[in-house]
Amino acid sequence: MSVHFNDEEGIIAEPLNLTVSLRGTREVRDNCQLFRLTGLLDAFSEPTFRKVLGNKIDEGPKHIILDLSQIDFVDSSGLGALVQLAKQAQTADGTLQIVTNARVTQTVKLVRLEKFLSLQTSVDAALENIK
Repeated sequence: MSVHFNDEEGIIAEPLNLTVSLRGTREVRDNCQLFRLTGLLDAFSEPTFRKVLGNKIDEGPKHIILDLSQIDFVDSSGLGALVQLAKQAQTADGTLQIVTNARVTQTVKLVRLEKFLSLQTSVDAALENIK
């Protein structure tokens, strides 16, 4: 199944109700959900992040791409939430892939979770892994 993603296809980015320090959108594609997040994934935003994204994973589709390339900071609470979401996606027979920037990658590598969290360099690379 070939999946093409561009603005002409009329894919609408639904705003997510997160926190003051963490904002984002959700796009539902043919076989995945793409979440684009900006701001801070920390102890303050983690409970809301986990709840909102956890509910969206339950709704489906089960393949999840988190675009964290615009995230400024991730702490241990944020990492814990990412691990939890990865496990939730696996339990639902889906996948979780994370598009990162240098800061997020460095934080994830410090705790040696880069393989478990399936870090990707771009949304296109993550999409290719789903096909």
